[in-house]
Amino acid sequence: MNVLSGDLTQASSFISSAGTVNKSLLIFSASVLVGVLLSFGFLLIEQNGKLQSSAEKLRKFGTIAAAIWLVTSLLEISLTLANILGSSLGPALEPTTFRSFITQVELGKFLFAQSIAAAIVLVGLKFISSALQSIVFLGITLLGLVAPVFQSHSAAAGSHALAIGSLVVHVVALALWVGGLCAITLLTDGDRRVALPRFSQLALWTAIAVVISGVANAWSRLDFAQAWSTSYARVVVAKAVITIVIIAIAYSQRRKLALGVNSSRSLLTKILMYEVLLMGAVIALGSWLSKSQPPVGADVGYSAAISIVGFAPPAEPTLIRILSAYEPDALMIALLVTLVALYIKGVVILKKRGDAWPVGRTIAFAFGIATIDFATSGGLGVYALFSFEYHMIAHMVLGMLAPIGLVLGAPLTLALRTLPQGRTPDERGVRGSLLAALHSRYSAVITNPVVALALFDGSLFVLYFTDLFGNLMQNHAGHFFMNIHFLLAGYLFFHVIIGIDPNPRKVPHIVRIVILFAAMSIHAFFAISLLATTTLIDGGYYKSIATPWVTDLLASQHAAGSVAWAMGEIPVIFAIAATFIQWMRDDSREAKRIDRNEARMAAMGEPDELAHYNNYLSQLQRRSEKEGQ
Repeated sequence: MNVLSGDLTQASSFISSAGTVNKSLLIFSASVLVGVLLSFGFLLIEQNGKLQSSAEKLRKFGTIAAAIWLVTSLLEISLTLANILGSSLGPALEPTTFRSFITQVELGKFLFAQSIAAAIVLVGLKFISSALQSIVFLGITLLGLVAPVFQSHSAAAGSHALAIGSLVVHVVALALWVGGLCAITLLTDGDRRVALPRFSQLALWTAIAVVISGVANAWSRLDFAQAWSTSYARVVVAKAVITIVIIAIAYSQRRKLALGVNSSRSLLTKILMYEVLLMGAVIALGSWLSKSQPPVGADVGYSAAISIVGFAPPAEPTLIRILSAYEPDALMIALLVTLVALYIKGVVILKKRGDAWPVGRTIAFAFGIATIDFATSGGLGVYALFSFEYHMIAHMVLGMLAPIGLVLGAPLTLALRTLPQGRTPDERGVRGSLLAALHSRYSAVITNPVVALALFDGSLFVLYFTDLFGNLMQNHAGHFFMNIHFLLAGYLFFHVIIGIDPNPRKVPHIVRIVILFAAMSIHAFFAISLLATTTLIDGGYYKSIATPWVTDLLASQHAAGSVAWAMGEIPVIFAIAATFIQWMRDDSREAKRIDRNEARMAAMGEPDELAHYNNYLSQLQRRSEKEGQ
């Protein structure tokens, strides 16, 4: 019995060590792949959106990195399963056990999703020929890399939204930073000097994101009164110190490079190599942390609500409690901070250039951002996790109120006026890539009013009258992507109807009004359907968290239907009024254009449009008289 116990201990030790090494290789290879795709999309010079010969060398490194990522991600599934079973690698590779893990266990599903993403990018990498394609595959790579984070140790701690969200931000920022640095190191001297200025700007923001997200994650996971004497905390401190050293070195050398001091090729290469090595140390330490259980803090007790949501149900809602409650969703906050920073930067650029930007648009955009934060991290977002009725209010805010503010803020117009142009006459640049995306066939399809309406209202029935809603509410990843869907579907719909930003198709105002009335009718039908339900449709989610002040779950569900009916009509009526106003303004502008054209023609002694029409009628009359003779 002791021999068996010793064998299991040795196997467990080996699996743990192998897991740390494999996780380090996984993150580093995925980061290199991120850097390659980042270079394709933003750093290297392209020609009319097409990649040039400078990308071919990086493509080879990217293919190798993608292959390593695929192998290590598949191995990560087996090592994780072996660690859970407390066995060697053999039992974890047994087909039935392995299949059950990746199809029935949440962690296994997310790990397998990472492997699928790696396979897709590996196959697609050889076919990438444009910057836009590179950006799409960059998004797939980042999604695959962060997928297992949603089921990490952070997910088992309190404050799920803060712990998981901050770790997702940390991983994405670190991958962009490390990957971009590796790609810069692999470039030739000429390409490196072209790409380095752009990467330096990105590196600054990713470094800030790495530090802030790391601090937020440590704050959410460690008990400051006890944990700092543990090895886990010491590794956290070591990782933070190395990160700060990297930032200091990078800042110092980039500054010297900008001033033309010590800018020789050999020195620059040496500095980049040092930074890559230090980054490797950071990744190794992070991999060890991800494989280690954080020190247990104060006992907060156990409940289904804490297990699923991350905190106990709040007190019965009142206006003061709803306005004052706040549980930070770090991932959503990071997204909102990025949007606000980009918007402010765009406005500042316009002001410095001497161009005006309407204050009303900035206020509208700020309203949209504030309502999103209130419906996700604020009191409304908090209570939405514990009551179907408040969930529906948050849904209406995210899907109807916030998108109107964002659309009226005209972010795409601001981006097109301020994004950098190409670095050569033939390069599209970031602005050109955005324009190409806006005028792509995909954009033309989704901006069709019927398609926008189907995504906006049709998805309500798919979400709430299938098992999808209950499944998405069970974890933070599902809840986050559900909120993102509400936002994007609402933004697309109102962009097509009342948008100020450029649209690949011009939708007649009468069609917009018809679509709005259709949206109102479909939304009312959804609300009535929800009111008529006789069984719960949340898959048992709200029953499992047992909110004390929600005593009748079916009544709460019916209240959600009333909310959907009441709150769904008001924004649509507002949109109808806005569409009528835009219609009248367009008619007024068209009349003024005709008047200016007639005045110009009269000043030049040319007949105006009315004279042309009268002349046309006279010709018809003379032709008719000749035929009569």
